[in-house]
Amino acid sequence: MSSAPSSALNQVQETSFILPDLVSHCHYSLIYHPDGDVVAQQSVDWLDSACPELSAKQRKALHKLKAGELTAYCYNSAPTAILRVISDFLNYLFHLDNISDGMFERDTEKLAHVVMNALWFPYASRPEETSATKLARDFWTRCISDAGVGTQARFKETLGLFFEAVGVEAQCRDSGIVPDLESCISLRRDTSGCKPCWVLIDHVSTLPDFVVEHPVIGALNQSTNDLVTWSNDIFSYNVKQSRGDTHNMIVILMKYHEHTLQSAVDYVGELCRETIDSFQRNRRLVPSWGTEIDSMVQRYIRGLESWIVGSLHWSFMTERYFGASGEDVKKTRVVSLLPKTPSS
Repeated sequence: MSSAPSSALNQVQETSFILPDLVSHCHYSLIYHPDGDVVAQQSVDWLDSACPELSAKQRKALHKLKAGELTAYCYNSAPTAILRVISDFLNYLFHLDNISDGMFERDTEKLAHVVMNALWFPYASRPEETSATKLARDFWTRCISDAGVGTQARFKETLGLFFEAVGVEAQCRDSGIVPDLESCISLRRDTSGCKPCWVLIDHVSTLPDFVVEHPVIGALNQSTNDLVTWSNDIFSYNVKQSRGDTHNMIVILMKYHEHTLQSAVDYVGELCRETIDSFQRNRRLVPSWGTEIDSMVQRYIRGLESWIVGSLHWSFMTERYFGASGEDVKKTRVVSLLPKTPSS
């Protein structure tokens, strides 16, 4: 670490921090689906109309989230009908993240049960179902109409891992525990919800198990997950610190590793750069499995690249992290800290 900063710099760090320039480090093409805007609007309306319990504030946040626009960047070559299904899932995934935030562990277990039950028994609806269950069932019945069997199995497995990790996060929150960095990284790979999103890249042309399980493909998946997750910890830090949320790498580095806010942000930023570099190195190591499978693999890898570049740019487009100032923050990279409001 460098020598102790001056008091003037300390004061600046207490009120603001500077984002790492990850956008410039990423050289993949940013492509937007031609039908992205239309599908995004349909998708957000779908979730909005199915959740009568949402408050006016929550509905406003839902529309400013722009999850459909994220989908249009990350699945830019998908057929429009499939884009809509995936867009619905991303809107739903953010919805699950919102409603599970602050839940006790037992409540996250109940949520996991009803959602996963809808996926295992998609045609066994009941009149008394919650909106979370109805949304899951509606999305999933459309998804499985053309998703391969392998895709369906991997999706259920990875969404199950998401719920398990959300339960562990809730347990830590209930107990007032801030996990160490290694535990946080492991947990965030599942609480991020990235793994089922990667499965949907392979929505129709299901990759064989021996390809999915190959170490190089696994490394590409993990690098993409880490980039999306770790950069999100940087972008979401301001909002999270304002409400006292400790499930964040920046918080852990300051708590356990004697980092200042800025040095913690810089440290995670460097990790993000390294994941992009690692992804590119592993991309060159992908083996050949023959013309047909190789074509599927290259399409899948382009989907991961789209997630890397798309998520970075979208983070300044959505109002979830920087409000209406996203474009200014993208240019200046300066983030002014919000006041702490734990009750919000």
